[in-house]
Amino acid sequence: MHLVLSWVTTAARLVLGGVLLVAGALKIGAPATSVQAVRAYELLPESLVQIVGYGLPVVEIVIGALLIVGLLTRVSAVISGLVMAAFVVGIASAWARGLRIDCGCFGGGGQLADGQDPNYLWELLRDFGLLACAAWIVARPPGRLALDSVLGLTGSPKPDEENDGPDDAGDPSSENGSQGETS
Repeated sequence: MHLVLSWVTTAARLVLGGVLLVAGALKIGAPATSVQAVRAYELLPESLVQIVGYGLPVVEIVIGALLIVGLLTRVSAVISGLVMAAFVVGIASAWARGLRIDCGCFGGGGQLADGQDPNYLWELLRDFGLLACAAWIVARPPGRLALDSVLGLTGSPKPDEENDGPDDAGDPSSENGSQGETS
């Protein structure tokens, strides 16, 4: 079971990190469009619109890369969870206030053209799913293929030291958390 959960965490890290990395990369080349997308939500004062519009793509790229390589995993997951929660609040607020905007999540953003409908429900479901990934990563060790494990930053054994075979299935020490100890 530990092996399966470890791979689930790895998948959550890669999905969340990949989405953030792609979203940031698509926005970083067009910072004015990113600022326009933030402005369209009508939630922040102009001074913060500029900071968030220019800074968000950088944050997304850095956090996405850290999650993908599994470095500072829990901290990165907490930050990405806060970012996802902010996205959920922003999209829900835009929907509740009747704004017709492109979320700007993967570039673009701003007011939708006549005849275009916002896709708020899908965007909220996606962001809630990504928020769930972040919560899972925070609650679990970093999973497989994580630099945190290789560098000994988790307190759990390195991948080559783990005993996930059938021999430990009946071993009570594998159930009581002693796996998290290092020698």
